Amino acid sequence: MEKREKVNGVAPATRSPMALMGSSRNENQEVNTSMRTAETMLRLVPMALGVAALVVMLKNSQSNDFGSVSYSDLGAFRYLVHANGICAGYSLLSAIIAAVPRPSTMPRAWTFFLLDQVLTYIILGAAAVSTEVLYLAKKGDSAITWSAACGTFAGFCHKATIAVVITFVAVICYAVLSLVSSYRLFTKFDAPVNYPSKTIEATVFHG
Repeated sequence: MEKREKVNGVAPATRSPMALMGSSRNENQEVNTSMRTAETMLRLVPMALGVAALVVMLKNSQSNDFGSVSYSDLGAFRYLVHANGICAGYSLLSAIIAAVPRPSTMPRAWTFFLLDQVLTYIILGAAAVSTEVLYLAKKGDSAITWSAACGTFAGFCHKATIAVVITFVAVICYAVLSLVSSYRLFTKFDAPVNYPSKTIEATVFHG
């Protein structure tokens, strides 16, 4: 008896284990390339947003009959400029590193995870503080005799609002990046330190 059945007189083709392993390896490489490209683009988006918010705020100044005002007059807006500059630089650097086809290691995964978390809180703090200043500029605060300034410097407030909105969009991008880096870290690697379980032994003293 023949061990292999024939269809129309032709034996069915069989793939060797080496061919199957090669095919699986190629599929994994394609998936890794697609994920690397997606992460690189995701890291470039907040860079563009940070540069845009930085440029808008740097050019934000206004002069009229009531006086002049510039972003540098307010500490919150100066912080917004510096935070966007730092985040834009980090985004560019991390995008270049992410684009390089290198195997994922634990130090690299932890570095991305920690820096993504830190930069997310930095840019979030800048956006939150600037939002508070904008609110006071538009509404004022009678308790501290702070009058609304946006009625006098409407153009200044408008540009500041645009910069803050762009910064909040960058915050969303960094939040997504933080989720991606945390997922990649905790699904591929264990905790860096494993604490051995300790048993508590009770000693009974008899009188």
